[in-house]
Amino acid sequence: MNPFFEQYTTPFGAIPFSQINIDNYVPAVLQGIEDAKAEVNAIVNNAAPPTFENVIEAIEKSGELLGKVTSAFFNLNSAETSDEMQAIAQEISPLLTAHGNEVAMNAALFAKVKAVYDGGFDGLTIEQKTLLEKSYKGFARNGANLNVADKEKLKAIDTKKSQLSLTFGENVLKESNAFQMHLTNNEDLDGLPDGIREAAAVAYKSKFKDKSKSKDESNDSSNNWLFTLDYPSYLPFMTYSTRRDLRQKMHRAFGSKGFQDNENNNETIIQELVKLRAERAQLLGYESHAHYVLEERMAQSPSNVYDFLNNIQEKALPFAKKEFEELEAYAKKIDGIDQLQKWDSGYYSEKLKKEKFAIDDELLRPYFQLEKVEQGVFLTAEKLFGITFHKRTDIDKYHEDVITYEVKDENGEHLAVFYADYFPRPGKRQGAWMTSFRSQKIENGKDQRPHVSIVCNFTKPTDTKPSLLTFNEVTTLFHEFGHALHGMLAAGTYSSLSGTSVFWDFVELPSQLMENWCYEKDCLDLFAKHYETGEAIPEEYIQKIKDSSNFMAGMGTVRQVSLGKIDMGFHSLNAESQKLKSIKEMETEAIKGLDFYPGVAETCTSTSFSHIFQGGYSSGYYSYKWAEVLDADAFEAFKEKGIFNKATAKSFQKNILSAGGTEHPSILYKRFRGRDAEPDALLKRAGLVK
Repeated sequence: MNPFFEQYTTPFGAIPFSQINIDNYVPAVLQGIEDAKAEVNAIVNNAAPPTFENVIEAIEKSGELLGKVTSAFFNLNSAETSDEMQAIAQEISPLLTAHGNEVAMNAALFAKVKAVYDGGFDGLTIEQKTLLEKSYKGFARNGANLNVADKEKLKAIDTKKSQLSLTFGENVLKESNAFQMHLTNNEDLDGLPDGIREAAAVAYKSKFKDKSKSKDESNDSSNNWLFTLDYPSYLPFMTYSTRRDLRQKMHRAFGSKGFQDNENNNETIIQELVKLRAERAQLLGYESHAHYVLEERMAQSPSNVYDFLNNIQEKALPFAKKEFEELEAYAKKIDGIDQLQKWDSGYYSEKLKKEKFAIDDELLRPYFQLEKVEQGVFLTAEKLFGITFHKRTDIDKYHEDVITYEVKDENGEHLAVFYADYFPRPGKRQGAWMTSFRSQKIENGKDQRPHVSIVCNFTKPTDTKPSLLTFNEVTTLFHEFGHALHGMLAAGTYSSLSGTSVFWDFVELPSQLMENWCYEKDCLDLFAKHYETGEAIPEEYIQKIKDSSNFMAGMGTVRQVSLGKIDMGFHSLNAESQKLKSIKEMETEAIKGLDFYPGVAETCTSTSFSHIFQGGYSSGYYSYKWAEVLDADAFEAFKEKGIFNKATAKSFQKNILSAGGTEHPSILYKRFRGRDAEPDALLKRAGLVK
């Protein structure tokens, strides 16, 4: 029996992962497509006059089985993939793209949508008006107005695009998993804290525990350490290792993902993908992919994005140059380094930070045990929004590392299912993200509550220590939890407007806002306890965290601007312009004047820039900085009345978190704040303007 064809009888209707096998996906996708086609045909063949209910709402409700299987499959393809999963992804993606195009370009269906749209918005709620507007634009922006020949061109482009994006991500994951640095001499570990050494020993033991002993490789892990490109392994090594030669080796491996002369090279994929995106936009009447994307963003146009990025760059660049000069002088003074290289950045930055502020990650780690940080973020949510988290062992999960919770509202009623997946493994892509297995919506008078997940790659426990996070990992957990709150507190009618279904440059507001609590004593006191003694984090450490929060803020800001410009450089040009330069040349030109280190010929950021070539951030990477302006301004509202002020939190919940995409984000933000965001709020917080 295929579980996807049944009503889930699990607690809260959660996905029965343990009952699903690899052979269930394709039949369920095929059946889901057939069901969705039948539902569309029923809408088209309905003889009654087109209305909001029998057209727009009917489309919104269609495709339930297809959504059920694809949400499970593609989430697992990111968090727990395999060769078999990736093969299925390549098989079903063209089918899904073809189906999506068939619906979007269905002339008879669009005629009905247009009839409702042309009939006006009288009698509709604000949310219904938004859905109608979004539905009409969705068809128009996906080829409904094209002639037959151009529709066929668009279908071919979309099919190829989906396959290329999948292959891009698969190549990055293969490159990440392929590299390992096996060390056997204590001298090679010089500078690394004990916890990092122990984690590397555990990594070696885990990697080779099932492999037989070879001639040159002892199964004794006491003199074997393994470092990989997973962030909890890579970042500490680059931060603390005194071995400049090994840092260089790690940096080159990390920076060359998708850029090597092998079967995982992503250069041709990027060239094809960028060209297809540009061709698609022009086919639809837009100057470039960026023009197409930004029409449905707060920024509205490429020129506005460039103006935004240039404004930040102009103010941050003088600070960044001074910071780099200081770092250069420091490296020369203590180690005689004449030319600072990219693989020196983390190492000397951390040493200088420790010298200036008497603080570093290893000083703070003991106070950030993962389980306590998780409880801290739960308590923060409870103090703000009244919600509570209750661990459940009867909710099925896709990997033994996953922890499952029932979330209840302030009245003790069921609010959501929450999955937490914290540690790296070979089948999980790098980074951290939030996703949904089921969206919130109201149907037939019943509120379907969401099933939300956050996926991270944190430092794993060792034989002698629990998982102890860096402060950056603490802020990452708060960040992803902010996205989760956006999903869990959703209170819309339609799933396509619910939770995180908002403009892309607005979606990062809740996540980036939550990071602010990590710097506040009232919040840190909730969870920052020494894992051995239970002692609260000293107040002087909290002050040092705050004092050092703007350390290298100029360089960090310029780095984010440069990534935004790489994205825009690829996507704000027309198809013809893409033919002239190599990927490396495009990247170098985009960040000219923004990279203070000598270039490294063997590395390229773009070939593993998954946000824009695999994820949904193409022409949208600027949104991180855009949302930072909003979050800096929004947090001022909390600070004015207390960071746990209930009234402020309720206003944020009502107008931002629960509202989802029911109205334009600028309207929602103004309703919360009483005004538009102050443009310089971010720069003030970062100390880049007075």
